[in-house]
Amino acid sequence: MAVSKTIQRRLAWIDTDASGIWHYSTVIRFAEAVEGELHRELGISEFTFGALPRVHIEFDFKRPVAFDELVSISLTVASVGSSSLTYDLELSVDGDLVANGKIVTVLLDRQTQAAAPWPDEIRAKLEGA
Repeated sequence: MAVSKTIQRRLAWIDTDASGIWHYSTVIRFAEAVEGELHRELGISEFTFGALPRVHIEFDFKRPVAFDELVSISLTVASVGSSSLTYDLELSVDGDLVANGKIVTVLLDRQTQAAAPWPDEIRAKLEGA
């Protein structure tokens, strides 16, 4: 079973650009908010926080989001590699998809700053075992 988490955030004024719709960078912040919630829920945040730099990010925007709209942000663990972690991301408003994408991170060894293999117990939690 895929591990996932959904949270909601209301688009704040600070999240908009000069045209009055969401700024593209808001998607990244929303994704990191739901990732943090997922990792806390799994009990792995103390291990992963600060050790998962992004190595690939891609988003497709389906429609603009306006100030004060309530956005549902869903993050799903798509795959766990030897040191990588790939998420699928979907954002919706009132059930309508507004953006989706993928984020790839790599686990770093905090001492060497090199890619490190996932410990078995962390991998099992990310894979829903």
